[in-house]
Amino acid sequence: MITTLALDLEGTLISNAMSQIPRPGLHEFLIRCREMFGRVVIYTAIAEPRFRTIAALLANEKAVPAWFADIEYVHWNGETKDLGRIQGVAPADALLVDDLREYVHAGQEAQWVPAPPFVAPYPETDSGLNTVLAELERRLRGT
Repeated sequence: MITTLALDLEGTLISNAMSQIPRPGLHEFLIRCREMFGRVVIYTAIAEPRFRTIAALLANEKAVPAWFADIEYVHWNGETKDLGRIQGVAPADALLVDDLREYVHAGQEAQWVPAPPFVAPYPETDSGLNTVLAELERRLRGT
C-alpha cells in the first residue's frame, strides 16, 4: 500500500536553488499531497542546510504551507534516488515525484511519477503540478 510520497525540489516544485521561483499551484499541491499520503518527504540533490534555507524562505513568502520548512529530508547518496533510503518504508510503498528519469533507481520505475519539467521562462500558466496530482490520485485509486 502506498503510504509515502517523496518529492524532488528543483525543476519539480521550484525553478532551481538559485532563482527559487515557486511553481504555480505549489501551496495547494503540497496541501493536497499531505491529505493524500500519511508521509511526505523531500528527496533532492540540494544539501539539507541549503534546502532548509530555501524551504524557510518559501514558507515565509507563503508559497508553501508552514510545515514545509520542517519536512522530512531524505539524504541522497549515489547516482539515483533509491526509495529504500526512506527510513521505515519499503520502496514499493512509496512514490517519487521527479522531473528527471535518470534519477529513478533501477527496479523502482513503477514508483516514479514523472513531473513535467518546470523550466525557463517559468510561465505563470504552468499546470505541471495539476498533472502530477491527477496521476497521484489515479495511482492511489489503483486504476
